[in-house]
Amino acid sequence: MKKPKFHKEGYRIILWSFLLWAGFNFLTGLLIPYDWVNYILIVLSTILFMLVIWFFRFPSRTHASLPNEVVAPVDGRVVVIEEVFEPEYFKDKRLQISIFMSPFNVHSTRYPIDGKVVYSRYYKGKHLVAYHPKSSELNERTTVVIDNPLVGPVMYRQVAGIIARRIVNYAKPGMYVKKGEDAGFIKFGSRVDLFLPLDTEVYVVITDATRGGETVLGKIPIKNPPPETEKP
Repeated sequence: MKKPKFHKEGYRIILWSFLLWAGFNFLTGLLIPYDWVNYILIVLSTILFMLVIWFFRFPSRTHASLPNEVVAPVDGRVVVIEEVFEPEYFKDKRLQISIFMSPFNVHSTRYPIDGKVVYSRYYKGKHLVAYHPKSSELNERTTVVIDNPLVGPVMYRQVAGIIARRIVNYAKPGMYVKKGEDAGFIKFGSRVDLFLPLDTEVYVVITDATRGGETVLGKIPIKNPPPETEKP
């Protein structure tokens, strides 16, 4: 049996939650003389502690995709597939695919494609509900652009929601990243937007469920084919 795996961003919170759980039940055991009340408090506090552990789960994922296919960066549900004007980096029209994450989804972020990180920026903003149309532009967020040698640049944006209060982003300019690898974490409910070329062949539809690092969202036409090797 595989041991459960937790995201490193949760280690400190899980430790403090355990200490609070242990301290709370120790004190209630000393101060409350009614066993039935203590049993109820132990059950309720244990459920809360298990929810904290469950939130920071980090399952192993494998993907079978082509080099020019884009995988979902997060677990969630597709809520937007539309052509938009992207003003921050591309300054032209792009195909936006947005994935909404509920508090019950795995909240780690994974790189959607291989390549070199050419842009990574954090914005402090509001905390509108993550499915609000303006949340991608107004909320606290990070924007990352990965330049893939076959298809060109691909952007993804981590967007904080009404509950989320911290976005963790590991992508730094100059890094070479692999599709499906750990790219960060968004704590407590959010969404991730991808901005792809308009000619991307989309494989998903709105309301489709996604698994980060596994679900293939679409295929981008190859614009820079690799050089052919000389035949002997």
